[in-house]
Amino acid sequence: MTVTDTVTAIKMGSGDMPVLATPAMMALMENAAMLAVADELPEGNTTVGGHIESSHLKPSKIGDKVSTTAEVTKVDGKKIEFKISAYSGDVLLGEGTHLRFIVDRERFLSKLG
Repeated sequence: MTVTDTVTAIKMGSGDMPVLATPAMMALMENAAMLAVADELPEGNTTVGGHIESSHLKPSKIGDKVSTTAEVTKVDGKKIEFKISAYSGDVLLGEGTHLRFIVDRERFLSKLG
């Protein structure tokens, strides 16, 4: 993703500087984890986030390109654990862990009422 005004700390309300917001970086890492396993799930299933923990080590200015990686580290039934990272070029922006749960889409949404 390219850092734009819409994902800055100012715009997202997580700070007062025109840099990539931590919540935007973490959402990008969470999306990488979701996509990393999407093709391996049974029909009608998806994953939902359960926990995320990450550092945010370096700022990124508007115009910077940010990429993320997600590596499965453990699968335990319907729980999948990941190592997640965000980069701008070769520069590590943040890293951490993420937990996702495999759910049946329809059943999950039916619980919303």
